[in-house]
Amino acid sequence: MRGVPITAMFPALMNDTMFSDLFDDPFFESWRSADNSAAMTPTNMMSTDVRENDKGYDVDIDMPGFKKDDISVSLNNGYLTVSAHKDEDSGDKDESGKWLRRERYVGTCSRSFYVGDQVKENDIHANYQNGTLCIQVPKIEAQPQVESKHQIAIEG
Repeated sequence: MRGVPITAMFPALMNDTMFSDLFDDPFFESWRSADNSAAMTPTNMMSTDVRENDKGYDVDIDMPGFKKDDISVSLNNGYLTVSAHKDEDSGDKDESGKWLRRERYVGTCSRSFYVGDQVKENDIHANYQNGTLCIQVPKIEAQPQVESKHQIAIEG
């Protein structure tokens, strides 16, 4: 198997395309990020389920490998934004070997959801357990703008 990199022989466990091993060839090196995390990208890191019920919405976001302190949830101009940052694991560093494949995500990822201008921070509740962030967002009906009657002066 001359010319075939050894990393192409390892299967991708968490890939999102059936050709991910093909792109491990050195020819495609420039397409990958500097940390070689081709399998786990920010777009597929935060798989999300949204369920509607009578009181509101349950948003469940898979965030495997993140700690609670790595995650931030914010509300700004009606947008609920979930972001997370993960550094390299300092405890598992072994400088004596060479990485053949790295599939665990390192970096920053985020997602935003429009929840409306009527929702306030204290209306939203979040819980993080077993790698899943669970957010409850209430249904708040938009208050119709009541148009007040104004008299217009007639000149002349």
